[in-house]
Amino acid sequence: MRSDKSILILAVPALAFFAVFSYGPMVGVIVAFKDFSIVDGIIGSPWNGLENFRFFFESGNASRVVRNTLMLNALFIGGTLISGMALAIMINEVRLRLLKRTAQSVVFLPYFISPIVISVMLQAFLSGFGGSGGMVNGLLDGFGISPVSWYTEPGAWPWILTVVKIWQMAGYTSIIYLAAMTAIPTDVYEAAVLDGASRWKIALRVTMPLILPVTVILLVLQIGRIFMGDFGTIYAIIGDNGTLFETTDVIDTFVFRALRTSGDLGMTAAVGLFQSVVGFVLIAATALIARRISRKSGGL
Repeated sequence: MRSDKSILILAVPALAFFAVFSYGPMVGVIVAFKDFSIVDGIIGSPWNGLENFRFFFESGNASRVVRNTLMLNALFIGGTLISGMALAIMINEVRLRLLKRTAQSVVFLPYFISPIVISVMLQAFLSGFGGSGGMVNGLLDGFGISPVSWYTEPGAWPWILTVVKIWQMAGYTSIIYLAAMTAIPTDVYEAAVLDGASRWKIALRVTMPLILPVTVILLVLQIGRIFMGDFGTIYAIIGDNGTLFETTDVIDTFVFRALRTSGDLGMTAAVGLFQSVVGFVLIAATALIARRISRKSGGL
């Protein structure tokens, strides 16, 4: 009983942190249902029902930003999970310990690079500094292909952003997979070697099935955020380039732009609430599906 009190006392700072910074701000959700005025404040502002939601859905942009958010996040999730797993399997096959640790550090490095720096690097690759052409257009020219004005071609940007996301997150995801691989018993690999399995077959039929539970957990966690656009990276790269909005404008960038131009906190709060509710439903549904798959497969 005494130890339980000690544990509860230790948990107080964490509980206070979540209460103040996570649950406390949720009170502001009521702004989504009010004609908010800074002068009247949250409590004094008049209620306006669902008018803020109607503004978003009747603006003509709702279907576009929802579609872009879902499509880009689906590409991001699929790309990072597959590339992270492949990278982890390749690193796991490295036998030299120093080389293995060096590879882990190198692939993890892009995760810490600022979106602003990524934006500058991408601009150098695609169009060069000062619009001088860029490395990619130089390669295209070498193959006799006409240079592309990348920043006026919206069709290519979902794939460009996916490549950027994979480069940024594959190393981080691979570290999680590598941690899971350390829990695989060595006698499983020894049995596979005695059966004459090649390293490729061991990776495909032993390693990948045994790290499947980690894939399910990562998938559940990321689907829960599928309605959350990667604002930092996307806005740093795209900015206010309206030519690319057709394929790159996500909910977060739309809300930021609307708040900056109109200053309507009620409308932006309504979009944010819609985003959170759909995200909660998706993560609940994904967790339910994952649990059913786990039961059918005998427990992942």
